Amino acid sequence: MKIHVKTPEEIQVMEKGGKILSETMWEVLKSVKPGVSELEIDALAEKLIKQKGGQPGFKKVRGYHHTICASTNDVIVHGIPTSYRLKEGDVFGVDCGVFLDGFHTDMSETIRVQKTENRRQKDKVDTFLETGKRALNEAIKQVKPGNHIGNISQVIQQIVEKEGGYGVTRELIGHGVGKSLHEDPPVPGYLAKRLEKTPLLVPGMVIAVEVIYNMGSRDIAFAGTDDWTIKTRDGSISGLFERTVAVTETGHKILTP
Repeated sequence: MKIHVKTPEEIQVMEKGGKILSETMWEVLKSVKPGVSELEIDALAEKLIKQKGGQPGFKKVRGYHHTICASTNDVIVHGIPTSYRLKEGDVFGVDCGVFLDGFHTDMSETIRVQKTENRRQKDKVDTFLETGKRALNEAIKQVKPGNHIGNISQVIQQIVEKEGGYGVTRELIGHGVGKSLHEDPPVPGYLAKRLEKTPLLVPGMVIAVEVIYNMGSRDIAFAGTDDWTIKTRDGSISGLFERTVAVTETGHKILTP
């Protein structure tokens, strides 16, 4: 395992890219409503990133030709945007990356699709999404010098599996990020070995903390229509929440707020 520790100057560059990504993400999510297609959302994300001076990071992945990955309902990750038009009540996740001055940043968010004027009672899907967001926020609090990757993994697993009763995927996890979109160290959403045996967090490390989980079983399956889209094996709803986070001398800094 080779972990690339960044210099303060490199983290500043990543922070600029992260700002572009974060601004794009929140603007894109405002456009998500019934009747909008995944491809239209993808096109908007690309337009915004370029307008802000960045490049779509995912287009630098060999064989991938879109700005976002679209996760609708039972799609977990790597969903190629299609002409599917979102419907009221769909669960829609956007995973997006920005490449700026030689460095990547990575971010994802999952929401319910609904008309802004609609008012409804909270249901089990809302609770599911709230659990994932809480797991992400609590996991990020573990990012500080002296802690281990396992501290992050443990918190995600405890909140999602023990408190929520949902399934954290094992094959799909967070990761380091920098000059490459996916770098060491792996950042699982579950604790597979003794916490102390997982990589130590040190200032200058930059990681994508990622909560990838399902309402049902944790098992995954390829969609069968392409070599990218991964769905839940049992057809249950999936969610993903992700932020790029730098380890600082005193704690952490979220580069994609």
